[in-house]
Amino acid sequence: MVTWAYAGVEMEPQAMNRISGFTLIETMMVVTVMAIVLTTGIPSLRAAIRSSYAVTHTNAFLSSLSLARNEAIKRGQRVVVCKSLSNICQNETFGWEQGWMVFVDSNNNASLDEDELPLYAHESLGGGNTLQGNQNVRDYISYSPEGVAKMKSGAFQAGTFTFGLCVGHKQNTIVISKTGRARVQKIAC
Repeated sequence: MVTWAYAGVEMEPQAMNRISGFTLIETMMVVTVMAIVLTTGIPSLRAAIRSSYAVTHTNAFLSSLSLARNEAIKRGQRVVVCKSLSNICQNETFGWEQGWMVFVDSNNNASLDEDELPLYAHESLGGGNTLQGNQNVRDYISYSPEGVAKMKSGAFQAGTFTFGLCVGHKQNTIVISKTGRARVQKIAC
């Protein structure tokens, strides 16, 4: 009887015939199954990521509005949330998605001056999301010491912020009531 050595182990010739890797058919079956799993899983993953962006961005903006309202009541001073770029309030045509800031507005001009206290700044949203305010809240929202949203003129400042990211045919909006309270509402897109 003839024996062979394979990787330091002596074997008979019949044993060598049984040592093999995957066949081409087995490999193709694995590749096919992986392709099917990836094809069905990737769209679901994209939808989950978009949904996560929508919830995260909505909560971040809602938290900033809540911070501004609470600080206005606590400090007994007007507090403003304005869309900003590089910590400067902007009244330009870009949306809130570029970032925003919260600050104490002691002179009621809805613009951060040198002697005013910045409280919070949020960077750009990213993820392809946009955020637009309607006419009353296009550039800023200002909370009085009573926690009521008021414009620079003293008029009530109710409005709606709309996020551009559409998830499952719905998009988030944040509605500011005339009392200054913010709530999330889903609308069709």
